[in-house]
Amino acid sequence: MADSAAAAVEVVDLGAGKIQVRGALTFATARRARAVGLKLLTDRAGPALEVNLSAVTASDSAGLAVLLDWLALAKRHGRAIRFTDLPAPIRAVAHISDTESLLTQGLTASSAERPSDDSDSRKSTATSIRP
Repeated sequence: MADSAAAAVEVVDLGAGKIQVRGALTFATARRARAVGLKLLTDRAGPALEVNLSAVTASDSAGLAVLLDWLALAKRHGRAIRFTDLPAPIRAVAHISDTESLLTQGLTASSAERPSDDSDSRKSTATSIRP
């Protein structure tokens, strides 16, 4: 039973445009975290979102993929998104894969509203992320 507890993840709507991820954000939980997060991102009103990761207890490259997917969705919906308290393992994988700035700088409302086309992909780092 310890394995199921270790593989648990919650994506919680805290209200006022704030979401908190709690538990393991790993290969074992990525599918669930992605689905719940996408629902929250599309169902909640407001131009800006803050995703707090301070309660993440374990993370890996699948956790990074979830966050990048949420970033891409926010961009498609013209919403700003910011990640706070990034876990060290996600930050390390993001650094190696050259995506750290996307997570640490987030996506502002003005960059989210900018149309995306291939000619502009070198100017906007958020444009280069496609799910």
